[in-house]
Amino acid sequence: IQVCSAVDCDVIFFPPRWPDVPKRKRKNSQCSVKSMSALSVSVPGYIPSYLEKDEPCVVCGDKATGYHYRCITCEGCKGFFRRTIQKNLHPSYSCKYESCCIIDKITRNQCQLCRFKKCISVGMAMDLVLDDSKRVAKRRLIEENREKRKREEMVKTLNMRPEPDTAEWELITMVTEAHRHTNAQGSSWKQKRKFMPDDIGQGPMMPTSDGDKVDLEAFSEFTKIMTPAITRVVDFAKKLPMFSELPCEDQIILLKGCCMEIMSLRAAVRYDPESETLTLNGEMAVKREQLKNGGLGVVSDAIFDLGKSLAQFNLDDSEVALMQAVLLMSSDRSGLTSVEKIEQCQEAYLLAFEHYINYRKHNIPHFWPKLLMKVTDLRMIGACHASRFLHMKVECPNELFPPLFLEVFEDQEV
Repeated sequence: IQVCSAVDCDVIFFPPRWPDVPKRKRKNSQCSVKSMSALSVSVPGYIPSYLEKDEPCVVCGDKATGYHYRCITCEGCKGFFRRTIQKNLHPSYSCKYESCCIIDKITRNQCQLCRFKKCISVGMAMDLVLDDSKRVAKRRLIEENREKRKREEMVKTLNMRPEPDTAEWELITMVTEAHRHTNAQGSSWKQKRKFMPDDIGQGPMMPTSDGDKVDLEAFSEFTKIMTPAITRVVDFAKKLPMFSELPCEDQIILLKGCCMEIMSLRAAVRYDPESETLTLNGEMAVKREQLKNGGLGVVSDAIFDLGKSLAQFNLDDSEVALMQAVLLMSSDRSGLTSVEKIEQCQEAYLLAFEHYINYRKHNIPHFWPKLLMKVTDLRMIGACHASRFLHMKVECPNELFPPLFLEVFEDQEV
């Protein structure tokens, strides 16, 4: 910086000399200033792709980070220019050296006036600086656009997921029909159901060895309802060709393993939040305490909780049917001989199930994995019921158990 201290001498002041800035070609001639500004988001370490390597700031020569207010500048000069305009500071700026300062990376903080004049001279636009309210509105708009793009990408991804092919549609149709033909009352269950009288499940209790209590009248009612329900599960399985091709011994093991799970699913999808009841076998609506006191104990809570959570899934007949088929073809049941074949059957059902879920396009995020978790919940309900049955077999009179009930649930793995 050259300073003239003479008072009386003739002094010639030369205009400020800014460093020559090499002209550059834009990689994308169609890119507007507005779009460039949007691209140069202030992310630490982020350099937009439209900048040349180590491109300098046109104000101070430091490393540029993008287009800011119509010029390629560094973060420091961008922030300085924005603060100056937003707070209207430039009228108060002054220079000790008659506005002759050379602005570079080292001297840029020594003279605000010369730095600001340099910003203007290289073309930085004052009208592009937003006040606080406009800046907040812009950020909100950017965030909304980002969320919109995320949603569009999600929809695009969903649309790209495979849907059932011809063979899978045939399988889905067959399983759905098997379910409809063996599902009591079908879609008219709400109109045809009867509510279990309030006094059943609330009468005298028989104490058990673990401190639990059982209403024998309610227990008797439930076992009567479950007999035709078991028959319907067996009929459902027999209508599936994959099941019928298995050895009889494996069929029996699979049925004994999945029977309570499928009956629980059929009851859970008939949960009514208004009356807070489950409808068993499509005919008898029961409350949580009635089912609990009727012998199921904590298993009752698990089935009711499942019903509540499944209500938001809005499953159709095909989805319920495919879930039943997946439960039926569980190759981890103890004693099976055709394990590999059963695994292949379950995989075929699972793949058709997943593709059908893609076809349905549910609005719930991560619908498929969440639904698979319900299959796990049903397996847990089956295991809990097996343990509960052994307990009830000891505590309750043998004549209360129907023959089919005993045939299915005795000798189950706990």
